[in-house]
Amino acid sequence: MRYYYPVFKVLGGVLMLFGLTMAVPLGFSHFLHDGIEEGFALSMAITIAMGAGMFLHCRHLDRELQPHDGFLLVTLVWTVLPVFGAIPLLLHIPGLSLTDAYFEAVSGLTTTGATVLTGLDKLPVSINVWRCFMMFLGGMGIIVLAVAILPLLGVGGSQVFKTETPGPMKDDKLTPRIAETARGLWGVYFTMAVACTLAYHAAGMSWVDAFIHMCSTISLGGFAAYDNSFAAFDSAAIESVAIVFMLLAGVNFALYFRVWQRGSPLALLYDLEARVFLGFMAACVLLLTPYLMSNGVYDDPWLALRHTAFNVISVATTTGFATQDYNQWPIFAPVLLLFLCGFVTCAGSTGGGIKLRRSLLLLLQAQREFTRLLHPRAVRPVSLGGRPVDPQVLFSVQAFMLVYGAVTIVGTMLLLLSGLDIVTAFTAAVASINNLGPGLGDMIGPSSNFQGLTDFQTWVTIALMLLGRLELFAVLVLFTPQFWRR
Repeated sequence: MRYYYPVFKVLGGVLMLFGLTMAVPLGFSHFLHDGIEEGFALSMAITIAMGAGMFLHCRHLDRELQPHDGFLLVTLVWTVLPVFGAIPLLLHIPGLSLTDAYFEAVSGLTTTGATVLTGLDKLPVSINVWRCFMMFLGGMGIIVLAVAILPLLGVGGSQVFKTETPGPMKDDKLTPRIAETARGLWGVYFTMAVACTLAYHAAGMSWVDAFIHMCSTISLGGFAAYDNSFAAFDSAAIESVAIVFMLLAGVNFALYFRVWQRGSPLALLYDLEARVFLGFMAACVLLLTPYLMSNGVYDDPWLALRHTAFNVISVATTTGFATQDYNQWPIFAPVLLLFLCGFVTCAGSTGGGIKLRRSLLLLLQAQREFTRLLHPRAVRPVSLGGRPVDPQVLFSVQAFMLVYGAVTIVGTMLLLLSGLDIVTAFTAAVASINNLGPGLGDMIGPSSNFQGLTDFQTWVTIALMLLGRLELFAVLVLFTPQFWRR
């Protein structure tokens, strides 16, 4: 165990940092006088004290983090932090069980957006701030934020950053130093957050609502401060702001960093993945709008376009906001939306799913196999965006897809075993592993929540959310005997 003290030392530092972030809801509670300042102050003190104790206990054993340390650290961060993130919820939401509180915190930090809470409108404002602020932290990854300060802790951050960063191509460096990369990405993230907050306020939200919903928009999380989600505002202007920033957050954040570095938007224009992402979103909206009108869901073309665009983009980007109960649309539409959440967002974005880049690589590889069938001697490497793809990346994508399918099936079967119907079980598994939030069916659809699940079913979805957020391998590798051999 002493061999892993450096990992626990860094975990202690991250935990202290996480405790400090509770100053945000504490500040809201103080200035809005919602009467729960003491609870947040206590939660903050407990979290910082536990982190400091862990850090000090392990401070004498230092060594450079190795790749397997990165896997262990990231998994520990994403399983331990929700324990402390749940403390304010337990203190201030009557009747909330430990399982449900942990579920809510995991759903927030993994930016899934599934909830077990009702009566959100009546909760203290600072509780809703904390729920959504956890999403903001999880959006880019609090571990990436910690990478920026790892040099201060005396350890390297490259392995941790590569383990946490979503997407199949993790070796591309934006700057020579990994800490500079982390700070650059968070700089982009923070700038977009400020712009989103200002835009929401200009569209008609109060400053508090603008901050709360910015957190869950930029992170593509989907928590809201109202039971009716965005339908509570019933504003085309607010929905338009959400659409713009959901699309922006669905693109690789590294591209924005390169645009800033080069002072030119060409990086965005030339990126194949970004172009396919935006084109696919437009095509799906243009497909479903006349489809819903032809099936009598909407009579007004503008209203059809408005609700179709918002809900398609919300689900496809794994955000999970809703203005309509799309579960009541003709069956093709909600099934298509659920399908989209699995692969549409770009690698390096805050969205979930297998990522569009992996999908493109699989399609290109299939195309190459067709060519080889017709021309067995042809040599045609797979290229993406004009760059040849390392065969090792292709092998890892294939392995990822195999594990992704297997975990989805296992999760579905466990939920079926627990007594759920096939629609609820399958869509709960898909929505959880893709970090979407709502599924289909009356029990977990967009007009309901996960409150009706049993504790066993809730823990299955918790496991799927964590696996999806860390892209499977970072967690599953811990269960291999090879990992624990020094």
